[in-house]
Order: sequence, then C-alpha cells, then structure tokens
Amino acid sequence: MDISFWDGKRAPGVPDQIDLTQYNAVVEVIENAFQRFADRPAFTSINHTLTYQQINEYSAAFAAWLQNHTSLKPGDRIAIQMPNILQFPIAMYGALRAGMVVVNTNPLYTEREMLHQFNDSGAKALVCMDVFARSVQNIRAKTGLQHIIVTSLADMLPAPKRVLINAAARYIKKMVPAYSLPDAVRFRTALKQGLACPPFSADYMRNPDDTIILQYTGGTTGVAKGAELTNRNLVANMLQSSAILSQIDPATGERIKPNVGSKVVAPLPLYHIYSFTVHLMALFEQGDQSILIANPRDTDMFVRMVKPHKLTGFIGLNTLFVSLLNHPEFKKCDFSQLRLTLSGGTALVDNTAKRWRELTGCGISEAYGLTECSPAVTMNPAGGLERDGTVGQAVPGTALKCIDDQGEEVAIGERGELCVKGPQVMKGYWKRPEATTESFTPDGEWLRTGDVAIIDEDGFVKIVDRIKDMILVSGFNVYPNEIEDVVAQHPAVENCAAIGVADDKTGEAVKLFIVAANPDVTAEEIKQHCRDNMTAYKVPRYIEFRSELPMSPVGKILRRELKDEEATSATETA
Repeated sequence: MDISFWDGKRAPGVPDQIDLTQYNAVVEVIENAFQRFADRPAFTSINHTLTYQQINEYSAAFAAWLQNHTSLKPGDRIAIQMPNILQFPIAMYGALRAGMVVVNTNPLYTEREMLHQFNDSGAKALVCMDVFARSVQNIRAKTGLQHIIVTSLADMLPAPKRVLINAAARYIKKMVPAYSLPDAVRFRTALKQGLACPPFSADYMRNPDDTIILQYTGGTTGVAKGAELTNRNLVANMLQSSAILSQIDPATGERIKPNVGSKVVAPLPLYHIYSFTVHLMALFEQGDQSILIANPRDTDMFVRMVKPHKLTGFIGLNTLFVSLLNHPEFKKCDFSQLRLTLSGGTALVDNTAKRWRELTGCGISEAYGLTECSPAVTMNPAGGLERDGTVGQAVPGTALKCIDDQGEEVAIGERGELCVKGPQVMKGYWKRPEATTESFTPDGEWLRTGDVAIIDEDGFVKIVDRIKDMILVSGFNVYPNEIEDVVAQHPAVENCAAIGVADDKTGEAVKLFIVAANPDVTAEEIKQHCRDNMTAYKVPRYIEFRSELPMSPVGKILRRELKDEEATSATETA
C-alpha cells in the first residue's frame, strides 16, 4: 500500500496533504515575506543583522544589476559559491528575482570539481567569495563564465567594522590568496550600480514547472549530476517542512506555528539543499531570523556567535552536535527558549541525542531526505513526539513504499528499497535523460532512493542499509568511483577501492584499499594527492595497502567483500 494517509496517526495538527496553490513560485514566497515582515530581523552574521526590508532592497538592487549591467537572460545559469554570510541570501534572492537559474556550488570544491560543475551546468556567471578567486582565475579560461562577481567576508557590515574585518582576513589571517580577475565586479559595486538602475523586471521564471535550482549530487558513476528542482518542488517541500516544524502548545497539546521572529541557528551551508529549504524558504516564509555560521568547524567561534542569542531552533547533524557538546563553553548558552532541534544529512547517534536532550532540554527530531526530493522525505514531529531510531513519517502529500529486488512492493514492517512519490520530487537530472530514467521505477512514478528501509504500521521509517555504495561523511555524499578515479591517476597506484567504515564523529569515513605499483609510496603521499584533487571530506581517513583486491570473474572489484571484512573485524574488536 502507498503510505500517503495516516488516519489520525500523525502528530496533532499535521495535515495529510498540503495546499500547493498558496504560491506558484519561490519568488512569490520571498516577496510575500518581504511585505509581511519588513521590520523584522532576517539574517545575522558576524554579529550584524539585516532586516527583511534590507534584504529586499539589496536583492532587488542585485536583480536590477544582473538585468541591466550583464548579458544574462532569463533562464541563464548563475553559480553562487560562498559560505554562510549575508551576501548569500542577497545574491540568491536577487538572482531568482532576475529570472536566473541558480547553480549552488560548494565553496570547498577543488578546481577539478568546480570546472566540471560550471561546464556541466553551462554557468555564465559566478558570485564567489575572494577566498576562492585564485581557483576561479586558474580555471576561468576553460569555462563559459562571462561575468564574475567577487565579495569579501564582511562586505555587508558597516564601516569601519567592514574594513577592519576584511583587512584582517586578507593580511593577518592570510585567508585570501593573491588573484587576478581584471574584469571581475565587486559585490558592493554591483549593489550600488543596481540601486541606480530601473526596477528589475519580475515577469520571469514564475511558472511552477520552471527549473530554478540546479543542485549537484554525485552518482554511482562518480560523475556529479545536476538535479533540476522546480518552483513547485521547492514550494511544496517548504510547505511540507513547515507543517512538521511547527510546535506544540504546552497548554493545549495542539500543534501551532512557532512565534514569528524565532531565532534559529544556521550552521549548515546554505548551498546545501537541506539548509536552503529550511533557512532560505521555510523559516523565511514564517518571518524567522537565521543566525548564519560561516565556519561551523571553528567551534570556538561558533559558540561565541550563538551565545548572545536565546535560540528557538537549531538545525544541524550528528557531527556538529558532538563537537558542540564537547565544547566547555557551549553548556553556558541560554537554551531556555529552545523548542526545535532538527537533524538530517547523516544518521543520528543515540548517545548524541541523549546528551543533547540532557543539556538543552530539547529532543532532536531526525529527518531523512535526498537532493532529488528538495530534500525532505520524512521528518520526526517536534515537541517531544519524536520516535528515536527512526527518521519520522512522510511529510504531508508524500507517498512511500518499499520494494524488493523484483520491484514488487513488500509488506509493512519488511525491508525493501524505499521509493518516494510527491510534489517535491525533482523534474530530472540536467541533460541526463538516461540517468533520470534509471532513478525512477519503470512506470516513471516513483523515485528509487537506493536506501533499504522499514516502514512500520504507524508510518515511521527506519533506514537500515544502502543499496548504493555511497558513503555518507558528515551528511555529505561521497562516491567511491570518484575517489578511485582520482587515486588511480597517481603513478604509484596499480589498483584501488574505496568503502565507508563506521566513524563515531562523522557517521562514516572513507577507507581506501590500494594495490601499489611502487612499493615505496606512502599513505600520506596518497592523502596529499587526494587533498589536491578533492574536497576535504572526500579524502580517505584510512589507507590500507594490499597485494590484491577481491574481484569477480569479470574483473570487477567487490567492494561488498571489503565491507564485510571490515564489519567482521569491527565485531571481533568490539
């Protein structure tokens, strides 16, 4: 049966379905929030806050600049490559208001990864932080980038704070490598010029079926693919998420929307679809304030940034929760108003959830999603109704089923590959019709997740295994083929295989097995080669040299045997 209706088993106040007629386009969501919450704080970064009205004015200026000072046309792709700073929502909202398709780009990408994404998407423009401008310079000639806009860390802060912080980043902390992009435009210059332009034309990309975000995700081939997310996909998932993220009234026990103006910390990168849907859409549409954390790995700075606030909500994942719980100053934060903690991207460890509840008094609601689903598929209800060990129920308007190897639906309570049907499911992969077809069931109705799950009689879902070989490191998808392709380029490597192994901090870590062509090669040499060609979270944490690797009769490396060996070894050690 399709798990799409719950017959009263949902949390109080959570509907079975959602009204998709509320908004036709993401831009409508944004502009509606601008009107309703003009004077409220919207985003805070480096202890400086911009209101909804200020974000409105700045993003309108950026939209006008794009339409009047560039050759870009509606539907052209513009890449945004920044950490969580105030410029991100301004650039994002401005690009969408100008009718552009946004290509979310990981700031930690290596030049090889950037080159693939820019060329595959056909990006004609890029907004990036100066920290990454040297890499842009190095690959520029191999891309179709026509316009580059560069910004610095504190560009949206008032002087003299802006000048001091930007100077410290460049000259004291040496964060900004020297670069040469003579035709690049400064972000502040673009805003200034945009303010002097005629108002932007807002008649573009308003159709529910228009693709407005290209969100790149890997695949079993190791080639990153752009999931086409439409207005309907993103609006639907925003409404679905909001229905679950609402809170419980302690007096009545009924589910209510949180108070407008809630403060929610935003440590997960806004370029990630999880953070995008929650902070730039769901919370924004409710009039909430997001506290942006540019570098969540700097736990000292993280704690200093959140300490002044009485947080209402906290969005994170297991790795982040562990680092904060282990920091002595974090327990001094004010948790008296904390009503929601949402975890996604990677499995939540039971001990982490227990420690978090003991410290903050707030339980963690674990969720599950995929880039291809904008991303939320299931969520645990908040307000003490979480069911530990599960990723919750399907968000409203979503059908789930599990199928066996023959594609037949299995009974409730039995294991099978989780399949999803709902308005948040992507249009398809950008310019990859074959990959799109392969990702759905033969009838084209259901997205196959590649994850093995169990759906219980109450509709709560437990993820128990993965069909695909994907490795999940701190919520980021890591694909063995990509790692193996990079490592195989090293002259001292004859053969290699990558798998995921359990890790207390990151959920999983990459372990690499190597058959060396040169016995003198070292693990550190291989790791450095990986650092030079891949984002840090993809770099193998463990390397084991072997004389041979298990293979099938046709010569295919059997990763499953390696994983079974590791599992057996871990059991014996325990």
